[in-house]
Amino acid sequence: MSGTSKPMMWTMTAVASAWMMAAWVTVAAQGQVVSAPTAALPGPALFEPAATCTSCHTGMVTPRGEDVSFATQWATSMMANSARDPYWQAAVRREVTDHPTAAAAIENECGICHMPMAHFPERRAGRQASVFARLPVGQVATPEATLAADGVSCSVCHQVSARGLGERASFTGGFDIDTTTAAGVRLAYGPFDVDAGRRRIMRSAAGFVPERGEHLAGSEMCATCHTLITHSLDAEGRAIGELPEQVPYHEWRHSGYRQTHTCQACHMPPVEEEMPVTRVLGQPRPQVSRHSFRGGNSFMTRLFARHGAELGVTATPQDLDAATARTDAHLQSEAARLDLEDVRLDGDRLLARVAIENLAGHKLPTAYPSRRVWINFVVRDAQGGVVFESGGVEPTGVIRGNDNDRDGTAYEPHYTTIEQPDQVQIYESVMADPQGAVTTGLLTAVKYVKDNRILPRGFDKATAEAWVAVHGAALDDADFVGGRDRVTYTVAVPAGRGPYRVAATLYYQTIGFRWAENFRRYTAAEPQRFVRYYEGLAVASPVRLATASAEVR
Repeated sequence: MSGTSKPMMWTMTAVASAWMMAAWVTVAAQGQVVSAPTAALPGPALFEPAATCTSCHTGMVTPRGEDVSFATQWATSMMANSARDPYWQAAVRREVTDHPTAAAAIENECGICHMPMAHFPERRAGRQASVFARLPVGQVATPEATLAADGVSCSVCHQVSARGLGERASFTGGFDIDTTTAAGVRLAYGPFDVDAGRRRIMRSAAGFVPERGEHLAGSEMCATCHTLITHSLDAEGRAIGELPEQVPYHEWRHSGYRQTHTCQACHMPPVEEEMPVTRVLGQPRPQVSRHSFRGGNSFMTRLFARHGAELGVTATPQDLDAATARTDAHLQSEAARLDLEDVRLDGDRLLARVAIENLAGHKLPTAYPSRRVWINFVVRDAQGGVVFESGGVEPTGVIRGNDNDRDGTAYEPHYTTIEQPDQVQIYESVMADPQGAVTTGLLTAVKYVKDNRILPRGFDKATAEAWVAVHGAALDDADFVGGRDRVTYTVAVPAGRGPYRVAATLYYQTIGFRWAENFRRYTAAEPQRFVRYYEGLAVASPVRLATASAEVR
């Protein structure tokens, strides 16, 4: 296109502009808030609502017929709904209630990555950004609230520069965005070179000039918001330490996946065939990244499908159901492998070793510490009766036998051998306050007393830096190593009731029971609402990751 004549360029621009105008009218008619490319913000306009971009980046169908439209897939993701997330809102309300003297600073820090388009201009102006002033979504009619509701939108990630990526200053939302270039000529980075004609089209339609930026494909890009270092606070709101709240990038960096996969390779898997990235004069491109941002939070897409209207979610229930199915399929095929080894009878005892392999490029589970994975181990007799079970789950989301679900001051230890039904192997991180008491308060916690989340392949726990260290008994477990863990079960079985059927299942929860239950004592609307949501969906919260079975006579 660089050799296209000037009249042809003008024609292409005019066609795109007319098409975009029609798209804006359509979106407005559907009740969505749309701003022009020069929406009023302090200084140069930094961001645009997603509708400005998704109008062109939709209707994208692969040669095999799969709809991979950025607009549709992004809208169902946690990126799009980071500000609408009722669990996050409840957690922020809890923290400002627990630490009222630091409330403004807490909201400011929590908005960095969940409301980045509303937060960044405030940061640039030297002000603190508020979370709750822009909620509920859809009920605060300001341009800033509209941008806040869009969560992690197109014009956030695609404007992040390569400057400082991977350095500590870039973590906890420390990404760099150019704040000096005027609206209309700001750069939007992407993975491809774009010819002059199409650059004019995008500038005319969206107010951004496309520019190739290979840094968007690097894990360091994701680390800016998915590496969160929390400042622990005392009763007066003073910082007394820091906690690596979630550090999947550093877990990946210490693993064997660093040489083979990036975050994007798994979480934005590429389309196999060449295809256009836009339906407006698009040209076929190789390795187009899906914008589904698949992860492990199908609990929340289920919640959005049920309560989306109340939360201001724009994705349809049907699209959210499809996203849930994709997430569960991803978890069940690419998270873990489970095997039963050396299953045998030894007198009146049944012995079995459960071997778990972590297939992910980070700890399993990773990120926010409410997540947990556990083993459900069941032995049945010839008539199907249960003679032993460890790790059964109640409809409330409680794991039977788990000390922490029963008593919030306790927690289940890491096991090498399990002999009793009230012993459960749970892979999780457990936080503690300065006195060593177990807590689910992020800003109250100063350390981890347990972190036995299954390590990724190539992870050496002996050389791991403090942010990704193993804590508790798993550190001395010779079977707990990079890529796997093994647990031995030795259980009493009644004589004469065999053959015995042994089944092991690996389950996962995004939000463990205790993390939701601890909201119950907070009377504010957000925690109480989330408790109500959780109670209605807890029965569906466990996701089966892997299973194995064997028969022994």
